Amino acid sequence: MAAMYKKVNAREKVVGWYHTGPKLHPNDIAVHERLSQYCQSPVLVVIDVSLREQGLPTDVYYAVEEVRDDGTPASKSFEHVPSEIGAEEAEEVGVEHLLRDIQDKTVGTLAQRISNQLLSLEGLRTHLEGVRDYLNLVAIGDLPKNHVILYQLQDIFNLLPNLNLQQFSKSFAIKSNDQLLIVYLASLIRAIVALHHLIQNKISNHEAEKQDGHKKRERCEEGRQER
Repeated sequence: MAAMYKKVNAREKVVGWYHTGPKLHPNDIAVHERLSQYCQSPVLVVIDVSLREQGLPTDVYYAVEEVRDDGTPASKSFEHVPSEIGAEEAEEVGVEHLLRDIQDKTVGTLAQRISNQLLSLEGLRTHLEGVRDYLNLVAIGDLPKNHVILYQLQDIFNLLPNLNLQQFSKSFAIKSNDQLLIVYLASLIRAIVALHHLIQNKISNHEAEKQDGHKKRERCEEGRQER
């Protein structure tokens, strides 16, 4: 099959394999070792075919040898690597035209920004839940300790701001008050503009009623003169 694929797609290079997961399976290592006979250092892409509201539906892994602390023989396991999905120029043009057709023109840029922020927060929540589940499995002994992951988590915790500092709390309160002031002024201006339009409509209706009254009087006077 690999030879036939090279004949049909001579310019393309096989870099790995994929399955629809949505998670890793116990026999993935065996399949990965088998594929290593045809391409060097293959990668595994796990594609989640279920509907996702945020993030990419793909996870990329490559095999690494894991040395255990208890002296048992080394074994291979999958390590997650960051990935991105790209496209050729022709594909990008087609996707751009497709997005122009399906874009909702009635939604403003502010609503789109808020939607993007909500999706970002949802993605962050999903990653935090994954970290929590991993630490729980390590704590109860279902997963071995991976010092690289633990060091990275420690770096993340060290970068978190200290919310107990008085200066930080004061700065955060000032920033929140400034943003709430803008919201309050926007609501106040919106109410004033709505009242202005209401008054203008009442004035316009009153003027229209006056003009209708004058026309009726003129018609009545013309009718009397004809009689």
